[in-house]
Amino acid sequence: MKNKDLIHKYILKKLGKLITLLVAICAITFLLMENSPIDPVKAYVGADLTVSYEQRENIEKYWGLDKPPIEKFTSWFSQIAKGDLGTSMIYRRPVSEVIGERFLASIILMIIAWVISGVLGFIMGIISGINEGKKIDKFIRGYCYLLISTPTFWLGILFIMIFSVKLKMFPVALGVPIGVLSHEVTISSLIKHLVLPALTLSVIGVSNICLHTREKVVEVMNSDYVLFAKARGENKKEIVFNHVIRNVSLPAITLQFLSFSELFAGTVFAEQVFSYPGLGQATVDAGLKGDLPLLMGIVIISLIFVFVGNTIADLLYRFVDPRIRGGQNV
Repeated sequence: MKNKDLIHKYILKKLGKLITLLVAICAITFLLMENSPIDPVKAYVGADLTVSYEQRENIEKYWGLDKPPIEKFTSWFSQIAKGDLGTSMIYRRPVSEVIGERFLASIILMIIAWVISGVLGFIMGIISGINEGKKIDKFIRGYCYLLISTPTFWLGILFIMIFSVKLKMFPVALGVPIGVLSHEVTISSLIKHLVLPALTLSVIGVSNICLHTREKVVEVMNSDYVLFAKARGENKKEIVFNHVIRNVSLPAITLQFLSFSELFAGTVFAEQVFSYPGLGQATVDAGLKGDLPLLMGIVIISLIFVFVGNTIADLLYRFVDPRIRGGQNV
């Protein structure tokens, strides 16, 4: 019962934090949009078109733009509490539908990049750590230091120039071929359009997990219990599998799940470069065109996405760390 009470208390505490974060982030986003120089009416009708005073009043009244800021926020927040995200000004469709379509495309891209970067980063970090000071260690560290300071959009453009323009191996942009109906799109064409954006995010994401894992591996390799293991006659392979991986896996899991926010931010740039029809591109469009309902909906979804990732990391501790599994901490 004690463990169950601790788990219930932990879940309630997490839910309280999530609600607090949602209210705070929504309020900040709303204030930023209210003070933005972007005219939502002009963005709605198009920059090249002009509207009369009466037409402008009708548009403002239809979208609720004529209301005071506090009333607008209260009205929007009350709709959110009922599960209604509102209607997008850009797409003229419910925000939930737009996010549902875009999030599916983005989540596939993010999961592929997240898995590849995590696995490669972890393996490279272990290889670099157990070969401290050697050529392979210097090479891996140099690779990571170079890429950790490389902008996502620049790397994406570079990949387009090499693999799309020069080698013609993959499409330049978009998520599906141009002029092909949705039911005619094949899995192979979807994969081809997905490769370069996923590769861009994976290559960038490897650096953090690799460098962090390397530092933990070096720390473990210089520890007393590894020295004792060597004295007992354990070889390098046995030390890695019996001691190194077990001790560095928990910090690696932590960092990998905490990287959800960075991954989402990187996805925004990658989708813009490759014109990939995901949630990142919708975020930029909503911000530039003053689509408050869509932007606020994306903020909520992205916050929940990152929060869930961090919570999963906390829960996985119970299966990785025996002390937490035994109920000493929650």
